[in-house]
Amino acid sequence: MKLEHHNVTELPERTRGGNTLTKTNVKKGENIDDALRRFKRSVSKSGTLREARKRERYEKPSVKRKKKSEEARKRNRRSR
Repeated sequence: MKLEHHNVTELPERTRGGNTLTKTNVKKGENIDDALRRFKRSVSKSGTLREARKRERYEKPSVKRKKKSEEARKRNRRSR
């Protein structure tokens, strides 16, 4: 399936400076599957979905600290 030249902008991407959008330009004559694959890769690299899942529910600060500590312990065990 081929599409004409379109700009695809989706899913807000969080950065320190504020909100930006992950943007994928579909080139003239490019297959939509290729453009979708590039879009998914860029969203994955930016961590947009990971961030959204993390913010789905409120997490108490004490729980955040506990998880952070557990993650550090896991990393230290793996590195030994």
